Amino acid sequence: MSQGSKRDVYVFGTCLIDVLYPDAGMDTVHLLEYFGCQVHFPQDQTCCGQPAFNSGFRREALKVAEIQLALFTEPWPIVVPSGSCASMFRHDYPALFAEHPLATQAKDVASRVVELTAFLLTLTEGYASPPKETDATVVAHTSCSARRGLGQGALALALIRRLSGKPATEPEEAEACCGFGGTFAVKQPELSAAMTASKCHALQATGAAHLVSGDCGCLMSLNGYLEQSGAALKGEHIASFLWRELQNRTARKGVSG
Repeated sequence: MSQGSKRDVYVFGTCLIDVLYPDAGMDTVHLLEYFGCQVHFPQDQTCCGQPAFNSGFRREALKVAEIQLALFTEPWPIVVPSGSCASMFRHDYPALFAEHPLATQAKDVASRVVELTAFLLTLTEGYASPPKETDATVVAHTSCSARRGLGQGALALALIRRLSGKPATEPEEAEACCGFGGTFAVKQPELSAAMTASKCHALQATGAAHLVSGDCGCLMSLNGYLEQSGAALKGEHIASFLWRELQNRTARKGVSG
């Protein structure tokens, strides 16, 4: 899509995308480029430090976070395809670096971090949405970090409708945790499993054909249960879903002339 001069943005890829969901990272780049961005991906990025931070190891988290601060020197938005990591940057970095010589730099980076869904909603304002479809409903799971930490609520629903034309919904008790919670799933496996089962039942009860989320940790938990229970529903990162929908729409337009 031609958008004139391109807008420079950084992408922070996250650990889980790098190790387990690389397609979500590539599809994030494809989406941003499609809508007129010049994507910059610092190769030395690693983890945002959240696992150590949430486990109380602040010194270790600080060491990891220092590396990330050095990578985003240009005054460009930092797009993060994860509500969890975006929340760590935006809210926890300023506190983590409060008494540190890099405190000002940490605040600057935090102020430029935007979760992917929120960034795309702004980026695609005025986009000519495809005709509305009446089938193949999409159910969206919004992580606790995105909903509470970033206050984003159901932004995914608006984005899905805008870019795919498919109806989108949330399950009952959408605000309930999926059970992952990072190290919580390891420390409290029985409780985590029960929460995941409850969430998956609610997701399946919507009758949706597609399940999307903006957080790969949630997808790990949900897909694990859904696969073990033999469910037809399977989750994917919202970037992968949206990129495929855009490609399909382009293909259909090409066939129709």
